[in-house]
Parts: sequence; structure tokens; C-alpha cells
Amino acid sequence: MSTDQEAPESRIDAENEGENKEPQHTEVGEHEYTIDELKQELAEARQKSHDNWDKAVRMQAEMENLKKRTRKDLEDAHKFALANFAKELLSVLDSLVLGLQAATGDSEEVQKFRIGSEMTIKQFESVFAKFNIVAIDPIGQPFNPELHQAMAMQAVEGAEPNTVVNVFQKGYMLNGRLLRPAMVVVAKAAEKPSEIDEQA
Repeated sequence: MSTDQEAPESRIDAENEGENKEPQHTEVGEHEYTIDELKQELAEARQKSHDNWDKAVRMQAEMENLKKRTRKDLEDAHKFALANFAKELLSVLDSLVLGLQAATGDSEEVQKFRIGSEMTIKQFESVFAKFNIVAIDPIGQPFNPELHQAMAMQAVEGAEPNTVVNVFQKGYMLNGRLLRPAMVVVAKAAEKPSEIDEQA
């Protein structure tokens, strides 16, 4: 008898044996959680979630601050890009003003020079106004160390102490930022005669 022709009873018995066997678990150390363990894991998961949320909020705030700082830096770069160039132009303007002050006399050549210099200075001033470069000419104003540089102090009759009585060189500001302080003479209080002088 061939294997194909085995008795049908033996084939059925073999199949039934395979069905009756319980499937064996291959997982090792399967663990049933208690309610306390589940509560603890839930609390840890909530804490991690809170920490991650906190990090995300902080990162978003840092990104916002970085955006604002970058925007401000760009605005400043646009506003003050001319600062170095403007400082160089100021020395040219100073030379023109000094040349104009030195040009004295009534000859025709001197008058032409004066007219030309005055026109050039007006052109400078109009260009400065276009780019928001403002002159600081503080005669009669209180001395401000943020905008003025005191070159000397002088007792001047009728002038309030600590006010500007003379300007050697104008100062300039670009978009509200100081380019160059005004060089000034500041009034000081008149000296009182000493007691020794009064007794003599």
C-alpha cells in the first residue's frame, strides 16, 4: 500500500492531533500591568509631554526674538549704511567752510570764490537733508555731553553757566544717531573774588 493510500482514519487522527495542540507563546516575560504602574507611566508621559511643550514654546519665542533682532539689524543697516561715507563728507564740508571764512577781501576773485563756496555748501546741506543728516549747532543751548564735546570753558558775561557760547565745529546726526559731536566752548560761572582780595 502506498503512502497516498493510507487509511483515512489515520490521516484524520493526525489532523485532529494538530488542531488539539495549544499554540505556544513565543514572547518571553509577558507582563500584566497593575493600575498603579499604569498611573505612574501616565504621569511620566504627561511630564515628558509638558517638558516637550515647554521646549517648543521656548524655541518659538527664541525664533520670534531672532526674527525681531534680524529685522532691526536690517533696518539699522539700511538707515546707517551711509554713516562712514557721511563722516568722510563732513571733513570736505569743514574744509569748504574754513576756506570761506578765510576768504577775506573785496576783490572780484575773492567774491567769486565766496559765492562758489556758499553755493557748494548749500548743495551739501540739501544732500544731507535728503539723507536725514542733521546739523547740531547748539549756541545758547545747555551743554549736552551726549551731543557736544567741550573744548574749553570760559566765563562769559550775561551767559548762563553750562551753556554753549561758541561752536568751533558743528556736529551732525544721521537718522537720530550721532555721527560727530559738536565741538563747543561752554560758559562757566564767573569767579568770585577771594576773601584775601577783599581784605587787601
